[in-house]
Amino acid sequence: MNMNLKRVFNPKSIAVIGASSEKKSVGLGLMKNVLEGKSKRKVFAINPYRKQVLGIKCLPSVLSIKGPVDLAIIAVPASIVPKIVEECCQKKVGGIIVISVGFAETGKKGKVLQQRISKLARKAKIPLIGPNCLGIIRPSLKLNASFAPVIPEAGGIAFVSQSGAVIDAVVDSSWLKNYGFSSLISYGNEAQLDICDFLLWLKNDKETKVITIYLEGLKDGRRFMRIAKEISKTKPIIAIKAGRTRAGTKAAISHTAALSGSYQIYSAAFAQSGIVEVDTLEDLFGVAKALAWHKKCKNGAAIVTNGGGFGVLLADYCQELGIKLPKLSKATLEKLVKSKLMNPAFSKRNPLDIVGDALSDRYDIAIKALLEQKNIHSLFVVQAFQIMTEVEENAKIIIQAQKKWKSKPIISIFLGEKFSQPGIDLLEKNQIPNYSNLKRAAIAMKSLIQ
Repeated sequence: MNMNLKRVFNPKSIAVIGASSEKKSVGLGLMKNVLEGKSKRKVFAINPYRKQVLGIKCLPSVLSIKGPVDLAIIAVPASIVPKIVEECCQKKVGGIIVISVGFAETGKKGKVLQQRISKLARKAKIPLIGPNCLGIIRPSLKLNASFAPVIPEAGGIAFVSQSGAVIDAVVDSSWLKNYGFSSLISYGNEAQLDICDFLLWLKNDKETKVITIYLEGLKDGRRFMRIAKEISKTKPIIAIKAGRTRAGTKAAISHTAALSGSYQIYSAAFAQSGIVEVDTLEDLFGVAKALAWHKKCKNGAAIVTNGGGFGVLLADYCQELGIKLPKLSKATLEKLVKSKLMNPAFSKRNPLDIVGDALSDRYDIAIKALLEQKNIHSLFVVQAFQIMTEVEENAKIIIQAQKKWKSKPIISIFLGEKFSQPGIDLLEKNQIPNYSNLKRAAIAMKSLIQ
């Protein structure tokens, strides 16, 4: 259902229904989160059995609030959620997030409760997210309307997930992997709003450059395909499908009441809709980072490496994924030989092995020569740390090359951790994606090929 979600994602006032001062409770976590980044937002604590939570006076009901409420977040036992939703409808709140569990994912009784809240919200034309969800996060606005522990960095990646726990894990790891998010949306059981509604909202969201999806099942596959096909023309969509096996399908039903269906059907639907499908969460965001930071390019990549074995492995992955590795032209080889910086043992082919003793000047010559070749449209730069390796200088050379050859995406693979990290940090601050895994880098490059 098409609804205006502006008041949900940019609320000026938030009511936490089920606010609590009990340690480690969801109600306390929600209050802390909405207060932490509240800015000028009004925050109301709703709990008839408490006097105050975190210094905020508790009110008995959302109906006790004077003035408008943009967003109501509900974290109370499932049995009383219908009554609370009814009060929110009477109050004409801008949107509702039901965090509470105990609905369709638990069986018939829960399904009846879910149908009741869905009917109430639909009749009142109020958007409802959940139940059985984590909530939403809007980093640029410092909005954490969820019980996720922190707000991640702002960026161009939107993450839409049926699983709240998956979002928690992604948020935790994003700090070390330089993922920046426009929005994170946990939608749970889809009592009312479903994934299609969020895709339509993200389609017009200026902050979102790439949409990533963790999917267990769909309610309306045809609508999803139609919407995804249209959006993927202008914004890349990357998805990981959970519930591929019988065991996974059963788990999905008990998790979010999702009707998982045949994985082969989903995979075919993704392909027809222009969705990039991946197998792991690491690939989901590895690909997203590449698509958020780079433009698409023609097929034809070069590899420069100071470790021949890594070049061979990467060449294998490129062939498996259909990434072409053009032969080096005579002009390119002449530039390399004439430079007199190359070790006599350099490979003279693509992958270009510039040998383990390569300093930054050798990387500089090699990178420029490769990018000047017309049928090379993208570049992998592999660095295996050696005692003489100039990590930060190599990073600076890559950054300058990318500025000069803007239409030819560069993906770096600085292998190692401790000694390579200064270079990796410098690269990613300048939006050059780095991967510590060769195959992951190849998968990311494949997504950039038109």
